[in-house]
Amino acid sequence: MSAPRNDTLGRLNYVGPTYAATVSGDVDVGFQADNPGGAKPPLPVIEVGNLETSLEQVLAAGAVLIAPIFSFPGGRRFHVRDPGGNEIAVMQPDGKHQP
Repeated sequence: MSAPRNDTLGRLNYVGPTYAATVSGDVDVGFQADNPGGAKPPLPVIEVGNLETSLEQVLAAGAVLIAPIFSFPGGRRFHVRDPGGNEIAVMQPDGKHQP
C-alpha cells in the first residue's frame, strides 16, 4: 500500500501492507485486505475514552469477545461480536484515557 492520501472516504492511513483506515476525527472505517475467506462487511470502529470499562460494559450487554485488548499503531482496541453476529472494534487512541 502507498502513503496516506485524500479521497472520497477522507484521509486513508495505511498501517501495514494489508490494512488501511479512514482518519477523519469522527467516524473512522478500517479496511482489511488479506481476507482468505472472502469478502466481509466493513469493520465499524468505535472510539472510547476508557477501553477497559467499555469492554466490561459490552460484555455485560451480551457481546462476545473475539479479540482481547491489543495494541496497534495509534492506540489499543478489542473486537466483539454483537448479538446480530456483526464484528465491531472498540478503540482508545494513545493519550486519550478518561476515567
